[in-house]
Amino acid sequence: MKKVEKSPAEWRQQLSPQDYQVTREKATERAFTGRYWNHWETGIYHCVCCETPLFATDAKFDAGCGWPSYFKALNEENVGYLPDHSHGMIRTEIICKVCDAHLGHVFNDGPPPTGLRYCVNSASLTFVPTESLPDGYTTTTR
Repeated sequence: MKKVEKSPAEWRQQLSPQDYQVTREKATERAFTGRYWNHWETGIYHCVCCETPLFATDAKFDAGCGWPSYFKALNEENVGYLPDHSHGMIRTEIICKVCDAHLGHVFNDGPPPTGLRYCVNSASLTFVPTESLPDGYTTTTR
């Protein structure tokens, strides 16, 4: 996996202002406002910065929190975990391992089979529907 590194100016040129704030400055979009919080089309959610596949719709569930939520990453090799002590809380931040984009946080209050809730900002994602994926591309978590 080749690391994607760009300057802040390059990221600003590539991303919308909101996508930049969320992925590069660790902002959080408001609940129930993101483009994917209530999106149920079948396919794969990729990192908006580097297009790394991160989450499949077969792991998505309605957590009632207003952000896209998944019980498992598509491929654990693509998601990193960092301690987050901001805002007076103790949480686990999730990032894209390829470009270090802030995705959101993971919590231990999700459904079976993992018991996890990957709470992800829509601004950190881009969606590719199943019919647009290359042949042989899996839409199933492993």
